[in-house]
Amino acid sequence: MQRMSNSVPGTRTRVGKYELGRTLGEGSFAKVKFAKNTETGDSVAIKIIDRDRVLHHKMIEQIKREISTMKMIKHPNVLNLFEVMASRRKIYIVLEYVDGGELFDKIAKYGKLEEDVARRYFQQLINAVDYCHSRGVYHRDLKPENLLLDSYGALKVSDFGLSALSKQVRADGLLHTACGTPNYVAPEVLTDKGYDGTSADVWSCGVILFVLMAGYLPFDESNLPALYRKIYRADFSFPSWFSSGSRKLIKRILDPNPLTRITIPEILENDWFKKDYMPAHFGQEEDVSLDDVDAVFNDSEEHLVTERKEKPVSMNAFELISRSQGFSLENLFDRQMGLVKRETRFTSKCPANEIMSKIEEAAKPLGFNVHKRNYKMKLKGDKTGRKGHLAVATEVFEVAPSVHMVELRKTGGDTLEFHKFYKNFSSGLKDIVWTSELDAEETRS
Repeated sequence: MQRMSNSVPGTRTRVGKYELGRTLGEGSFAKVKFAKNTETGDSVAIKIIDRDRVLHHKMIEQIKREISTMKMIKHPNVLNLFEVMASRRKIYIVLEYVDGGELFDKIAKYGKLEEDVARRYFQQLINAVDYCHSRGVYHRDLKPENLLLDSYGALKVSDFGLSALSKQVRADGLLHTACGTPNYVAPEVLTDKGYDGTSADVWSCGVILFVLMAGYLPFDESNLPALYRKIYRADFSFPSWFSSGSRKLIKRILDPNPLTRITIPEILENDWFKKDYMPAHFGQEEDVSLDDVDAVFNDSEEHLVTERKEKPVSMNAFELISRSQGFSLENLFDRQMGLVKRETRFTSKCPANEIMSKIEEAAKPLGFNVHKRNYKMKLKGDKTGRKGHLAVATEVFEVAPSVHMVELRKTGGDTLEFHKFYKNFSSGLKDIVWTSELDAEETRS
């Protein structure tokens, strides 16, 4: 793979038996990269955490909790954790790789889902959450962006970074850490009086069901005080197309009083929920060892893996095809707009410097600050959205002497806001996007 830095090919990195590939996502403390197990050929996702930053910010217990949680949860609707490794500088969490995208992408593409489809995803979500609760684990940040789909369309709950193990419950039997995304959190989480993780997760599931069926949030205000007031009162209304059964269930889930809110056992007995319901099937539970969770923070040489840089290579045909919608490299800004996810890409025949200038020109009028380094660029919105400032990373790759690929990734902020930004942003880049002859022919016809 050839990155644009004076046309010097990039290098491949190996960690243990894994060969690291493209970045799938990134946050404040971690990056998630696609990787291949060189022994089996299996695809995985590896979450890479900077050890020094974790130590500096005193987040060891939080990271240990995340790893412990995911090792304890073995369920067909929860993202699987295979193993944990560490080098002197980084922690590597090897996860199941699912290639069906976020459930949120379906909402962004179709606007809303048919009731039967939404119910099927909701049933899988409840199966997963019910199992997590049975193991003393509360997710605390359930939302469509943390719900992934595999290639068969099965739902996988991910991102346990904000989850809480039952041992964190205080003597009063309640959790006391307010976290999660405001639009999806239960009213009791927004107060400082403590809350029950079980009923708080149920509320989030109810918001997700509403979003799946409506295509928009039940509680959505531009400023937080107004948003909180609506959540405290459960002040929302149903669209006309919601069935009577779904309305009754959602009304019982979005009950602002956690003591009278419907429970998961009651949801499992609900007539609307039970239609075409299939319980989760999985194998016998095994004893889970958490020894390696402590080992990743141990400086003992025997537990450390090494990062090895391999011989530089150019992007080969297979990689090029796998990163494109087809070998013809169709214009992703036009017919493929509905497929835009939190990571997307396009190809261009323009020089790299011209591409960089065009991206900057398109981003600034939309209220984005631009930071450039070599052929990478970070765009940060100057307005605070639902989840803070929207942030986008871009990078230019040279795939042939006269062909470049540009990759864009959401690195912060709300996914829906990224979709809106992308539609406006893309219109300013049409001059530099390469449309193949086949694509141009279809556009003319």
